[in-house]
Amino acid sequence: MINIKVNGIVELKQLKQLDGLDIEFAGFDFHKQSPRYIGDKIAGKELSAADFDIRKVGVFLNADFDEIMKAIDEYGLDVVQLQGEESPSLCEQLSDETEVIKAFNIGNSKSLIEELIEDYDEVCDYYLFHTAKQADWKQLNKTRIEKPFFLSGDIGPDDSKKLKSFSHPDFFGVDINEQFEKSIGVKDMVSILQFKQGLKK
Repeated sequence: MINIKVNGIVELKQLKQLDGLDIEFAGFDFHKQSPRYIGDKIAGKELSAADFDIRKVGVFLNADFDEIMKAIDEYGLDVVQLQGEESPSLCEQLSDETEVIKAFNIGNSKSLIEELIEDYDEVCDYYLFHTAKQADWKQLNKTRIEKPFFLSGDIGPDDSKKLKSFSHPDFFGVDINEQFEKSIGVKDMVSILQFKQGLKK
C-alpha cells in the first residue's frame, strides 16, 4: 500500500476532509517565510484538539530543538519532518520524543544517496526524497535504503500509474502539495480522491 501525505494544510476544515478520505498524513508548514505557514492560519489549541485518525506532521526548516518541541506541544503533532540542514544529533534528540522524517533533495545533489543518509540511519524513522524530476527516481532504484521513505517533488494528479510502477522494497508513501491545489494552501479534494483511487487500481 502506498501511503499519502498531503503537505501544506492551512484549514482545519480541509484536515477533516482529508481524514474522511482516509489520507494517512497531513503536513503543516512551520517555516515562517512559507506562504503556507500555519502559525497565523490555525490556532495550536484547535489543531491539538482535532480528534482525527490522520497523523499530523510538523514541517520545519532549520529550526532548533526548543522551537520544534514547543510546536509539538502546542499543536499536538504526531511526527516532525526536517527539511533543512538539520544534524543527526538533532534528529536523535527529537527521535526520543516523536517520530522523525528527514528530507533530502536528491535531484541536484552531487553526493550519492548512501552518503546523504548514512549518518541519519539510526536517528530517524523515515526519509523523504525530494526530486525535481521523476527521472531522478532511478537513483533510488539503485540504492539500498533500508528505511521507509516518501517520494516528493514533481508529482501531480495524473501520476498514480507511474508511482505504482515504481519499485523499491522501502517505498512507503508519496508527499503531495502544490499540484493538488486550487489556490495557495487550499487543496482540491476531488483530485486527491481520484489520485488515491488511482493508486489502488
